[in-house]
Amino acid sequence: MSFADFEGADDIRNAWLAGLAPDPALTVSQWSDRHRILSSRAASEAGPYRTARTPFMRGIMDALSPGDPVRRVVFMKAAQVGATEGGNNWIGFCMHQAPGPFLAVQPTVDLAKRLSQQRIDPLIEESPELRELVMPSRSRDSGNTILGKRFPGGQLILTGANSAVGLRSMPARWVFLDEVDAYPGDLDGEGDPIALAEARTISFGHRAKVFLASTPTITGLSRIEREYEMSDQRRYHLPCPLCGALQWLKFERLQWETGRPETVAYLCEHCNEPIEERHKTWMMDEANGACWQATADDETRARAKAAGVVGFHISGLYSPLGWLSWESIARDWETAQGNDAALKTLKNTVLGETWQERGEAPDWQRLYERREDWHLGEVPEGALILTAGADVQRDRIEIDVWGWGANLESWLIDHVVLEGDTAREDVWNDLTEFLGETWPHANGARMALARLAIDTGDGATTDAVYAWARAMGHGQVLAIKGVGGFDRSTPVDGPTYVDVTEGGRKIRRGVRLWKVAGAVFKSETYRWLRLSAPTDEDLAEGTGWPAGFLHIPRGTTAEWTKQLTAEQLMTVKTRQGFQRLEWRQTRDRNEALDCRVYARAAAWLMGIDRWDETKWDDLRAQVSPGSADMRPAGQPHRQSVKPPPPRQSGWMGPRSRGSWF
Repeated sequence: MSFADFEGADDIRNAWLAGLAPDPALTVSQWSDRHRILSSRAASEAGPYRTARTPFMRGIMDALSPGDPVRRVVFMKAAQVGATEGGNNWIGFCMHQAPGPFLAVQPTVDLAKRLSQQRIDPLIEESPELRELVMPSRSRDSGNTILGKRFPGGQLILTGANSAVGLRSMPARWVFLDEVDAYPGDLDGEGDPIALAEARTISFGHRAKVFLASTPTITGLSRIEREYEMSDQRRYHLPCPLCGALQWLKFERLQWETGRPETVAYLCEHCNEPIEERHKTWMMDEANGACWQATADDETRARAKAAGVVGFHISGLYSPLGWLSWESIARDWETAQGNDAALKTLKNTVLGETWQERGEAPDWQRLYERREDWHLGEVPEGALILTAGADVQRDRIEIDVWGWGANLESWLIDHVVLEGDTAREDVWNDLTEFLGETWPHANGARMALARLAIDTGDGATTDAVYAWARAMGHGQVLAIKGVGGFDRSTPVDGPTYVDVTEGGRKIRRGVRLWKVAGAVFKSETYRWLRLSAPTDEDLAEGTGWPAGFLHIPRGTTAEWTKQLTAEQLMTVKTRQGFQRLEWRQTRDRNEALDCRVYARAAAWLMGIDRWDETKWDDLRAQVSPGSADMRPAGQPHRQSVKPPPPRQSGWMGPRSRGSWF
């Protein structure tokens, strides 16, 4: 009996021949214009996809095509310029034209699920060609799940950069790494998520392709900036409608009359004539000469070519008409002046550039001299919720209590040192008593401590901190651990559950642990410390304190002020030769800064960054004179044990200047 007589021989032969077939000559942009339909569920402009709407995406998508020898495509860009849709087009193209194992990675598994439901499912449903390849999810054994789409000849796996299991799930020929600057630095001790994902492509050799895209974050820390700088650094050059010379758009050449962003125009760097935004569509048309040009130096360009790497950069200045306008960019720039957080957002998401952190420590003497006329142990009128940070040393526990008000204004309320060997119970009993302490508010109420965040560290005191935090429960006490990273969107991550050893007995998942990116809150604290206080005339005219302003009371010592400014952000080189930013101590002691970071993390976990004016009004009512509620304002949910009675604020001993240290 010959092979041809076997049942299914034709299917086997056809599959074998398909495997030998060369990759299609069709490019990703050509496929997109023919087959991609944008769904109203996922796009502001539903209907057939048109590369001409964002012509700069053509070069990027075509570099992703199997026929292009490039192996690594890097895209550093502004937000909302079509990068994710370009990646989705690549996914659809590979499903239809070049099937194989495809790995798509989002910053988190939750975002991967959202991408699948909001982007990938409509991509498949709206394209008749893809609908035939991927069975409906409701079909039995369809291979169509939220995080997996099976199709003839391949499979799409979606996962998060926070999932080590997802990143090592299968070999992959195609890898799409989206928003890489939001990836964790080290994934469960297994290394860089990007390296883990790229390791999936090894068995495919030169036939594999990786696409990295992201808005950048902080200079020296941004992954996408580092990748772009190792590429040939292409910029999209446009012809001037007046003189015809090519140039890539720079924010510095966007000009307008102060206070009148509607007068904005772009000054040609060759003829210096103003270009109105209405010309942008003509300028970006490749038929008129628009093109990608490499801008890296010859040496970098040669290295990138040898490695098969190309890099692209696009800012919001290239946003098509009807999306983000030059007028909006000018208006946002004027609004952001004097606000570092707003400027950073604009720089990252609109200009597609990294933000240079200001890491120099504020002048401690200036802070010491600007202390205000109220005293430690008292809560000023604007402070409406109290959180504390506790730093554990071998011979003491240092605690700073901070009060928080609207617009993240904050006041140092108290500084307490519990002296004693932290390997013994006595000092921990004192800390337990401290949780029941109350402080007098300027309006007459007494305020309780809402949350206390305590650093678990990684030394001899860790087990003692775990044991105490476990005994206190998680209503008022937060066990935290400092980690690296500058991700402002999630400066506190968790919780995770850690094992605890008590009396020689191991208790699994005994404590909830939160990971705190101290670098984020240190940068924020130093930024706020540099704010200028309003003058008496400003206050008389009704101008309030700047958002985030830190108030320091008269009783604060010079030593405490030095500790608050005891670190500096420095650029250091890694063993691999890359630069990164790192906070380094410039003085021996930094407990005040650490306690501030912990108290801020506790406030962040309470959600005060998202509280609206209604919430703040409710807190004001709690401390208002004559409030009917006799419980201490800010009293948190505590365990069902009788709390200690209120004590006078001097119960820990005198807090006179110089007595703390």
